[in-house]
Amino acid sequence: MKKIGVLSDTHGHLPKEVYEFFKDVDLIIHAGDIGSVDVLNELQAFKKTVAVYGNIDDFDVVVLTEKVENIEIEGLKIMVTHIGGYPNRYERGIKELIEIERPNIFISGHSHILKVISDPKYSLLHINPGAAGRQGIHQISTIIRFTIDSVPKDLEVLEFNK
Repeated sequence: MKKIGVLSDTHGHLPKEVYEFFKDVDLIIHAGDIGSVDVLNELQAFKKTVAVYGNIDDFDVVVLTEKVENIEIEGLKIMVTHIGGYPNRYERGIKELIEIERPNIFISGHSHILKVISDPKYSLLHINPGAAGRQGIHQISTIIRFTIDSVPKDLEVLEFNK
């Protein structure tokens, strides 16, 4: 059993709420628009972190991360990218990767809108944690944590002022 913390769109600001909400997680997944190497380093110093770059990330972040990460946890395949789209509207190239990799969980960011959607076509759970940072259209910041014990379960959302 593993506990996973998921965030996205920090845009150079790592909120203090991350530390308390993610204190017991085994892994943090950052779905892009990290915003600075300092935020990436801070996360990595706090917990094991898998991160992808987003469309606002500069060269310093891009050279340390990938556009897409595929990981396996407790037998579940997880695909992470920043701009991914949603079920029935996946971005070009992402749909093809989903068909090839067949992830159980697909995590993306970019929209700043929290969504957790079952995709029966690809038998996956799509997670967009919303935005954790201050910049953007969102009115409230959000981060997610959940447990993997052969299936994802106990998904929790933390909402806080940006």
